[in-house]
Amino acid sequence: MLRLKHGLLQAAGWLFYLCALMVLALMLPERLFESDSKDFIFLVGAVGIWRYSMGAIHFVRGMIFLYIVYPWLKRKAQALGDATDPTHVYLMVTSFRIDAGTTAAVYGSVIREAINCGYPTTVVCSLVEMSDELLVKALWERLNPPDRVSLDFVRIPGTGKRDGLAYGFRAISRHLPDANSVVAVIDGDTVLAEGVVRKSVPWFAMYPNVGGLTTNEFCEVRGGYIMSEWHKLRFAQRHINMCSMALSKRVLTMTGRMSMFRATVVTDPSFIADVEADSLQHWRLGRFKFLTGDDKSSWFSLMRLGYDTFYVPDAKINTVEHPPEKSFVKASRKLMYRWYGNNLRQNSRALGLGMQRLGVFTSVVLFDQRVSMWTSLLGLTTAIIAGIKYHAAYLMAYFLWIGITRLILTLLLSLSGHRIGPAYPIILYYNQIVGALMKIYVFFRLDKQSWTRQPTALKRDLASFQQWFNTWSSRTMTFSAGSIFVAFLFAII
Repeated sequence: MLRLKHGLLQAAGWLFYLCALMVLALMLPERLFESDSKDFIFLVGAVGIWRYSMGAIHFVRGMIFLYIVYPWLKRKAQALGDATDPTHVYLMVTSFRIDAGTTAAVYGSVIREAINCGYPTTVVCSLVEMSDELLVKALWERLNPPDRVSLDFVRIPGTGKRDGLAYGFRAISRHLPDANSVVAVIDGDTVLAEGVVRKSVPWFAMYPNVGGLTTNEFCEVRGGYIMSEWHKLRFAQRHINMCSMALSKRVLTMTGRMSMFRATVVTDPSFIADVEADSLQHWRLGRFKFLTGDDKSSWFSLMRLGYDTFYVPDAKINTVEHPPEKSFVKASRKLMYRWYGNNLRQNSRALGLGMQRLGVFTSVVLFDQRVSMWTSLLGLTTAIIAGIKYHAAYLMAYFLWIGITRLILTLLLSLSGHRIGPAYPIILYYNQIVGALMKIYVFFRLDKQSWTRQPTALKRDLASFQQWFNTWSSRTMTFSAGSIFVAFLFAII
């Protein structure tokens, strides 16, 4: 009954969206494009070719990897049999300020996976609170793992996830793992699906130069309908992009929710230092440490050390998402601020590794990340300007175009294996515009960082003049860049 009700609501949502598109189309004047503003059409079209070409390339590459290349590689891995087995598996979980119900589900899934995978396994618990340790011990006794599965506790200060990871990596180093051992790094709100370990470990034997890989994410959101759909859309897009980048063995992030590394990587002192105390020297803001973004630091470290990265689309995890605010707009902006800040801090130095190390396609993707904050706003800005200077119908035509193209993009997302919903086209456009504005804001404030789950922010002991200079130079550059962007479009349209 509940599924029937959900299906009817979905159908009603799609019908409403299609009707809105038809009404908008009927409102357009017949002689719309006989105006003097040919520049409007040319400009939107030229930028659209770039944006849609990048999206189309990602989609085609993703589908090739997901439905052709990966199944072929998987058959090759299965043909090798036990030759791809690791000598030891370490499942390291970091937990801090996560509710007891989620913690129990996470550690229960990790212990069961340690039992079912069949490999010698050590569960490493990087914990802050004694209550979490007692909960894990109770689960351990109830599930009663065999002798090949062991438990190791690492007590850490509540000073951030980076410290928790570094303490855990050093604890694994003390076990002296060999070159055929692997380490899974799991977040404290990630529930492992059955078989995720056995699906992930063969790729390290298949590809000797792969230093790390990441997995396919699904989510359960403790929030409203729009917040839930927003997260699910993000994971569907992530899945396609990850598949695309895996075709080049250049997956651009080692997702903190669940990634797997060679033990020789996580026990490398330089890798541990990169994760624990990563920093950036900025020409205007000076040197500052990275508070968040450990997944980007681990990726950059792998690239710097000469490793490849990979993606396993059928190794699935389920994350429990706790929105930082009740309001969707406030929560999404907070999360975008953290995600895009991590992305841009990594991007600003990743291109410095050079095309020879990254490859042509990866370099183009990283460049596109830097310009997309402006190209994403160009269509709306030019439509508003054309509407003011010529006719409001240009703005209506633009929104009709957005409605149709976002509907097509949503339908294409269904090929990822993730469920789609009628709110996706609107959320896609929300992400484009609000996301671009947040990227611009963050781009000029790369030193500003904070966690969304805990009230921890980066504190820098700067002189009063340096603080004043950083604040006002960031504001000035943001205003100047935005003004030049709008003025340029006004001049050419």
